[in-house]
Amino acid sequence: MGLILINIVVWLFFHLTISLGLLKIPYTWFSYEHKLNVLFKKRAFEQEGKLWRNVFKVQKWKDSLPDGASLFKAGYKKKKLPEAQIESLEVFIKETKRAELTHILLLVPAPLFYLWNPIWAGHIMILYAVIINIPFIIIQRYNRIRLEKIVNVLRKKLTDKNPNL
Repeated sequence: MGLILINIVVWLFFHLTISLGLLKIPYTWFSYEHKLNVLFKKRAFEQEGKLWRNVFKVQKWKDSLPDGASLFKAGYKKKKLPEAQIESLEVFIKETKRAELTHILLLVPAPLFYLWNPIWAGHIMILYAVIINIPFIIIQRYNRIRLEKIVNVLRKKLTDKNPNL
């Protein structure tokens, strides 16, 4: 029972420190120009979001998972799309990057659990990290691809109206 409590406390520590720590990172880190953006670029295997939609059926289950901002009463709530203005959507896109980075970093400490757990329990901690974080990473990637398409359409409409922009 003591080991279970230790694992819960350690996971809670990692979840809180990583999640709340990443809230302090400025938006510039999530801009397209930042070197960190290499993590968030669309990949060919995602097929413009078709992988997430057709294989993982993300649109059917994504709304049933909690939004960390609502749980912590801090951060940017991503449950609802903001108004369809380029600036608002770009903030939302940056927040999907912040959320994705949070869940990527929450995978990193999982191997540490082998230090004080038996091997089988370490395997369970790895499985826990994957099961808890991968769905959120998928949601962020799925949403970002869709949002970037919307922003591109809005930008095209704006340039068509004002070719000098």
